[in-house]
Parts: sequence; structure tokens; C-alpha cells
Amino acid sequence: MSKKIYEIFEKKEIVQKIKEKLPYLFQLAEIDNSRDGKLGMEIGSARERIVIALLIFKFGDEYIKTDIPITQKETDVIVFDEPISIKTVTNKKVVGVKLIWTVDSQKASEFIDSYVPKSDILLVHINWESTGAIYLFSKEAQQELLNKYGIEFYFKLPKKGTNPRGVEISNQAITKLVEHSTTKRVDIKWNRDNSVEYNPYDKWVEYWQD
Repeated sequence: MSKKIYEIFEKKEIVQKIKEKLPYLFQLAEIDNSRDGKLGMEIGSARERIVIALLIFKFGDEYIKTDIPITQKETDVIVFDEPISIKTVTNKKVVGVKLIWTVDSQKASEFIDSYVPKSDILLVHINWESTGAIYLFSKEAQQELLNKYGIEFYFKLPKKGTNPRGVEISNQAITKLVEHSTTKRVDIKWNRDNSVEYNPYDKWVEYWQD
């Protein structure tokens, strides 16, 4: 099934813009959301906004819904009526993709037992000074793998007697999703721009000056 969002993986001009702009914008986001060289928890939301801005740029804000009810935990944005979950991971390999955050083992187990993929996953794999990618995993592919291989394969299950930090898709399931025939992908070279001169306070100072 063809989806409108596939265009960001298929149109040459937008693919080139992703390759050129995404590392630079994510670098700015890291500067904006770090203190004493360490990234804050808000970096995930900042990256998410950058990806949503890409979608608005490509399709227009009339086709992008961002005011998602808090009850829709797996959906971050709706594109042409298709729910999308945005994930970002920083690693040499595509690992550690969380579906939900929770420290309650009972809630984690309930989530896993009742889980049905409701959103496509737009995943950005950040691999600084090397190669990563942006992927789209359809909810149909997610459901197919879950049905075929089962819960113990698909999820990284919380260890008994410990508090989970969330529910993750297992590394082996992510590998299957990456290799799935319906998955869309754009490879990205994650090179930092060492010439960047950016102060996250400048824009706020400008507002005070106006």
C-alpha cells in the first residue's frame, strides 16, 4: 500500500535535503539541549519537532496534525490521516527503540500482552561521524512480524524483579523491520559541522531587544 509519507523517501529533492539538513539541525538541537557537555532529557522532544517540521515543510501544515491527545501514547503526529510515531536513537547500530516509558513492571507487562501496532514508526538512527539512516516501518510490517515471531521475539522483555525503564522492540525484531520489503530508508552521513557558531540564548536576547 502506497502512503503519502513515502514521498520523503522517494522524491530526490527532499531526500537530498534530508541528507544535508538533518545532521546540521540535530547538531543545533544538541547544542540547545545540553549542559556541561551532557544532553538533557528534552533532546528527544527537540528532535521530534525537527522531524515534524520536515513533514510540514514537505506537505503543508493543513495535512499535518500535531495536537495529538495525550491518551494516544504511540502517536506523535498524523500525516494525511495516517498516525506516525517518531523515534530517534543514537548508537552505532539501530538498537534501544522504546515503544513506551514506564517504571511500572505491571504496566509494562499489560502493554506487551495487549499490544497492537497503531502507528507507522518514523525512526531516525543517529550515528555521529559515521553512517545512519531514517526509516519508515509500516504498522502492517510491525504486525506481521509480531504475528509471525511472537511476543518473546518481538519485545525486549523486562527482567523479573527489576523496574523497567520502558518497553523496547528487541534488537532482532528491529533487524527484521529494517530488512522488511516494505520499509523505506534514506542513508545519512552524520558529520558534525565544526564551523557552527550557535548560541542557544541569542534568539531569546533578540526577543528582549525587540
